[in-house]
Amino acid sequence: MAESVSNGSGTHGSNGNGDDSSTRAAMKDFWDGHCTTASLQDVMLDSKAKSLDESEKPEILAMLPALKGMRVLELGAGIGRYTGTLAETAQHVTSVDFVEQFVEKNRQINGVQHPNITFVSGDAMKLDYEENSFDIVFSNWLLMYISDAELEELTKRMLRWVKVGGHVFFRESCFRQSGDRPRDLSNPTKYRDPKHYHHTFETAYCESAASATACGFELDFSRCVRTYLQMKNNPHQMCWSWSKVIVDKKTKSNDDFYGFQSMRQFLDQQQYSVNGILRYEKMFGKNYVSTGGPETTAEFVPMLKLQEGEQVMDVGSGLGGGALYMAENYGVDVLGLDLSTNMVHIALARAVSCSTGSVLYEVSDITKRQFPDESFDVIYSRDTLLHIPNKAEVFKKFFRWLKPGGRILISDYCCGEGEWSDSFKTYVEQRHYTLHSVKHYGQILRDAGFAEVVADDRSRQFCDVLLREVKRASAERSELVKEFSEKDYDDLVTGWKAKVERVNAGDQCWGLFFGRKLSA
Repeated sequence: MAESVSNGSGTHGSNGNGDDSSTRAAMKDFWDGHCTTASLQDVMLDSKAKSLDESEKPEILAMLPALKGMRVLELGAGIGRYTGTLAETAQHVTSVDFVEQFVEKNRQINGVQHPNITFVSGDAMKLDYEENSFDIVFSNWLLMYISDAELEELTKRMLRWVKVGGHVFFRESCFRQSGDRPRDLSNPTKYRDPKHYHHTFETAYCESAASATACGFELDFSRCVRTYLQMKNNPHQMCWSWSKVIVDKKTKSNDDFYGFQSMRQFLDQQQYSVNGILRYEKMFGKNYVSTGGPETTAEFVPMLKLQEGEQVMDVGSGLGGGALYMAENYGVDVLGLDLSTNMVHIALARAVSCSTGSVLYEVSDITKRQFPDESFDVIYSRDTLLHIPNKAEVFKKFFRWLKPGGRILISDYCCGEGEWSDSFKTYVEQRHYTLHSVKHYGQILRDAGFAEVVADDRSRQFCDVLLREVKRASAERSELVKEFSEKDYDDLVTGWKAKVERVNAGDQCWGLFFGRKLSA
């Protein structure tokens, strides 16, 4: 029989000091009023709980890392929607919830057939485990019931509890268009901006008591839940996966990114700040941040010969223009990935007014992301991979992820064959670009295994498009200045003209690349 223990009492929101009694009392009253039968509808607070659960549960579980042989801590387990399935593969599951009726229902459902579950009735903020006790911490709808200070504290605790290389995976309801709703006594939840979770986990840091090792969290991915997007047009149900990694204390302030901890932070606060993204969009077109916007998208996408129902990965999906175009015009399912949190969050904010049921957005680093082999029919990327130093390794991953017969289509910044000018060297260094000639870029694709490779120098088209975008910006100058500023307008026009000058000087090029993974 599975073990059942008590570890603390009260609610998820307690910090153990009793200093938020009104919130905790409200939460206790709230859940006591909804758990009389401890049904699926009770815990999901939705009249369509059964149909949602049937679709959502396998989706969430598919995002988890391999559980075989792992020790799992499940926080906010409820009546055990996930507990039994976790226990089927994991070595052991410690399942925690503060509502006693939920814990008892979970034990009744999953306890007999899964003796590798320990059931804990208690407060998540009062849990105390030794360092490196778990491989995975899993949480579904818990963190929105605790304060910001408690979130920060619990994040630090989870960082201690998880082994190096282990994961923290959680799913939460995030803010709606009206922003972060204040708590009220009838429903004491805290809908946060997703960036708040990113910041809290990225800044968590601990030093091992048993060694000199310092550790932190590194983002695997964050994405919205497709089930809620398709069934409820709700893009604000989101999941995060974080890995515990060793941090070199000497390089914690990473000079490689001008003091930022990661390339993502550098992009979000520099080139792809919210203001910077919206400025780019004014040049490229609505929902686009790549050269030519809708014009080049309509020209390039037909080269892929997309078929309805195919699975497409859009690497560097930006504001979602290309992903939406493919989904709406060809009936494909698109996973849009972008390293910039700002890009994805703007795309999500707009998702409610778009036909996005077949488009899923994700914040992730493609150099670290993993997918099963042969997961996609098409990989598409527009002016994104210039940020990646080791393109050869990424293209090998792309090749594995494509099904036999799969296609890849990329546009990207490149360089000329000759010696770089000093000004071009400075430009590339400032942007953290890694550029290759069009010819070399094509060879990297061939070396990764792709056949039928086309490496097309589109630099002249690049210049033509840039000049048209400058002309359009000039015609809309007053509107652009009103929405942004005179400096923003000048920066954009100057930047676009500088690109043309670099191309004309032979420094910069623009390449279009196609390849195919041949069937065995």
